[in-house]
Amino acid sequence: MLMANPTVLRTLVERYEMLHGLTEGSEEVDPHVRQQLQDTVYTLCVSTGTREIGPALTAAHAHMARADYVLDDVDDTLKKNAA
Repeated sequence: MLMANPTVLRTLVERYEMLHGLTEGSEEVDPHVRQQLQDTVYTLCVSTGTREIGPALTAAHAHMARADYVLDDVDDTLKKNAA
């Protein structure tokens, strides 16, 4: 399965968290904000091959962590080669 670029996933997760924080516990939510949240949830689910936000967030965090690990490993290798 294709997975979105980790930077894209990080942006989507941050956007979801921000919008979710604005709507959580609020009975009156601006319809524009609610639509943005729904669009973000949909995009996260499609980007991670899931159908619900919980598994989408789990998959996104796991993919971002793997990407961070690979980047750290590449940085370490470059530093060793430069020395």
